[in-house]
Amino acid sequence: MKKLINDPHDVVVESVEGFGLAHPDVVRVHTDPLYVTRAGGTVPGKVGLVSGGGSGHEPLHAGFVGVGMLDAAVPGAVFTSPTPDQIAPAIAAADAGAGILTIVKNYTGDVLNFETAAELAEADGTTVRQVLVNDDVAVEDSTWTAGRRGVAGTVAVEKIAGAAAERGDDLDAVAAVAQRVVDNVRTMGLALTACTVPHVGRPGFDLPDDEIEIGIGIHGEPGRHRVGLESADALTEKLLGPVVEDLGLAGGERVLLLVNGMGGTPASELYVVYRRARALLSERRVEVTRSLVGNYVTSLEMQGASVTVLRLDDELTVLWDAPVHTTALRW
Repeated sequence: MKKLINDPHDVVVESVEGFGLAHPDVVRVHTDPLYVTRAGGTVPGKVGLVSGGGSGHEPLHAGFVGVGMLDAAVPGAVFTSPTPDQIAPAIAAADAGAGILTIVKNYTGDVLNFETAAELAEADGTTVRQVLVNDDVAVEDSTWTAGRRGVAGTVAVEKIAGAAAERGDDLDAVAAVAQRVVDNVRTMGLALTACTVPHVGRPGFDLPDDEIEIGIGIHGEPGRHRVGLESADALTEKLLGPVVEDLGLAGGERVLLLVNGMGGTPASELYVVYRRARALLSERRVEVTRSLVGNYVTSLEMQGASVTVLRLDDELTVLWDAPVHTTALRW
């Protein structure tokens, strides 16, 4: 194992501390317990957005803390849910009097720990709503989750819900728009290589040089099936097809197309995937009106990519376009 780390058990704390030192204008890092908040503090009367999960998916979630997105993010150990005693203080720090929406990827540990933290917060008088992100069409059930996993579609949920909160929507309205995104976003990914968790010291699964894992998760889980090495266009078709079918996209609809890197794939290859996905959607007369390409929800150093499609309407488009200022998204 070759990684730029010190003690494998200190990597998350040291990484988050470095993140805070690099971006003091955007975030503030709290170390006991570990969580991240906006540098400017809360906005009185604004709904607070809190998310989190295991580390190793950077920039998710701390990279999306800032104006127009999250108010707080809670990083757990690598590929491990944060604990309720981390999440509850983050909820308290994000509470500006209008309630809290927690955005939780559908993994068993995340769901249980965020629910426990929400109960603690509500006992202290904070109203908490929760939305579960489950955009991964590859797997219905796995060792990590009951039902579909939350993956790269989480970016769209956090961005759009964050914009709704920023414009002053109340808690019920912010929760409703977040759920609308969840209902209309789907993702599927592939791996060219496995990733290595620092404290484990070996790849999460064995993948020969001439094989591709289709339908992987973001925790190094193996996917739906393996195929031989194929062209980028052929592999893109294997990802986009199930996404479009599950959404039931029809000609004339508008979408956001996100091609996400898993951490170890160069931008040049991601744009090759985007090029083919865009062409396939055009063949179906689906109009791509918004795009995003890059590493946003990663799996450490895994080489691979995922394709996400979000069905858009006028309101979701306005909210996607709304100003955002985080370390990972800015416009």
